[in-house]
Amino acid sequence: MASPYTPEVQGTGVKATIQRIGGYLAGMIMPNIGAFIAWGLITALFIDTGWWPNETLAELVGPIITTLLPILIGYTGGRMVHGQRGAVVGAVATMGVVVGSDVPMFLGAMIMGPLAAFIIKLVDRLVQERTKAGFEMLVDNFTAGIIGAVMAIAGALAIGPVVEQVTNAAGTAVGWLVDHSLLPLASVLIEPAKVLFLNNAINHGVLGPLGVAEASRSGDSILFMLESNPGPGLGLLLAYMFFGPRLMRASTPASAIIHFFGGIHEIYFPYVLMKPRMILAVIAGGITGVATFMVTGVGLVATPAPGSIFAYLTMTPRGAHIGVILGILLSAAASFIVGSLLLGFGRAAGDEPEDDGPAAQEESEPAAGGTAGTEAGAAAGSGAGDPSENTAERDTARKDDARVMKEA
Repeated sequence: MASPYTPEVQGTGVKATIQRIGGYLAGMIMPNIGAFIAWGLITALFIDTGWWPNETLAELVGPIITTLLPILIGYTGGRMVHGQRGAVVGAVATMGVVVGSDVPMFLGAMIMGPLAAFIIKLVDRLVQERTKAGFEMLVDNFTAGIIGAVMAIAGALAIGPVVEQVTNAAGTAVGWLVDHSLLPLASVLIEPAKVLFLNNAINHGVLGPLGVAEASRSGDSILFMLESNPGPGLGLLLAYMFFGPRLMRASTPASAIIHFFGGIHEIYFPYVLMKPRMILAVIAGGITGVATFMVTGVGLVATPAPGSIFAYLTMTPRGAHIGVILGILLSAAASFIVGSLLLGFGRAAGDEPEDDGPAAQEESEPAAGGTAGTEAGAAAGSGAGDPSENTAERDTARKDDARVMKEA
């Protein structure tokens, strides 16, 4: 699936299938990022630990995260499948999983919205050809209402509780990593998956919902920072800028600006794919950043989307800016150091041929022989014959020397 948020997927393998799933997830989440940012700003400003605590305005936080955002996701997912009718039915179906669970039901919305829209799409194909003229509006409204009601009931009684159990299990796994100080190791899986353009699937499909659930309890979450940290990508691009192939160094400053300030992480993925060993650099940066965030005890109040430094600072709660900035800087430094080592600090820039010894010898030998021959001819010619002929021979020899040296 091609979308403004993911590249066009080619092929039919497992990776392509996962990338298409990530494209659908991104298509449901990214159009609603403005609503996420609005919730994040309200949370950062008005909760008890916010910049301007306000009990009345803080009451907006809960309904937005538990009701509004899931319904927007379900609405968007339904619209992707079957237009406006799919959007309406998807939103109604999503309401079922919202009331059937105690956790923010993002995953449930990503399932129910497209599923309900797909069912109403099948029903429309079945009944539209059999609907008599003049009854189209009646049939359309009743089929949408019936499907929406049935899917909402199914969501409340069946799908919602199942998704809640899955979410709780994933949260327990993440909690185990946190309790055993192993959360930085998640970068070993996250960073390679990112460069395969699965970043949206990871961030919005897995880490985002878990982070929202944690933030709704404690006010912030480190899970928002596992995939979105701009530090590792910045360090990689700086390593390329100083020590990468000379032909690429001119393009990396602009890429670094777009990545760090614009939050477009996809811009550094080709740099890793071009030299796969560079994945070690971004893994080192990710591990360093997460470890720093854990040690300083910081988190964000919402997903920083896009993952730029501006979004990070906007979603940082009061009193956590030093830890957040330190984690970004240290992750960039770690990625830069490891990337520079892998690039040989410029010695392996890749602008010269891999092995120029034999080729250089083959070229130098004819060049030396040709030069010696012309010099010998010039010397022999200078001792006999007409002076003008000697002069012509010397001119010819000089031209041959110049041509041979130029070719060498």
